[in-house]
Amino acid sequence: MKITSKGRYAVTAMIDIALNQEKGAVTLSLISERQGISLSYLEQLFAKLKRAQLVSSARGPGGGYRLSRHAREISVSQIIHAVDEHVDARKCKGKQNCHDGDMCLSHELWTELSETIDSFLKGISIQSIIDQKQTNIAEVKFG
Repeated sequence: MKITSKGRYAVTAMIDIALNQEKGAVTLSLISERQGISLSYLEQLFAKLKRAQLVSSARGPGGGYRLSRHAREISVSQIIHAVDEHVDARKCKGKQNCHDGDMCLSHELWTELSETIDSFLKGISIQSIIDQKQTNIAEVKFG
């Protein structure tokens, strides 16, 4: 069970947009520079994020991406699922063939763990990540 770079980069890029879209649409090239993510990789991710209606885009001068709704309404789980990632602790990935074609003895445990992780990620919005980061910065500055 692992969230790959695809999921991590998508979440990071969405946070970047949330932090910077007040100044206008955010280009993938700026996200690439700020976050150290390859532009071609971002293009692939944003095609999926747009298809999932998590971002909207504008072409031309001043073009780029914006969140399609407020950052508090977009969960980490939605982003991860949009880029075809799934948090699944089961060896069989839900096919119930993890032990010689049958369901293994611990299948239900791993199913419940996967559901718990996804539920946890559904409860974390882009805005909550930003708020937590700003709280941590304030504590360092004034703590």
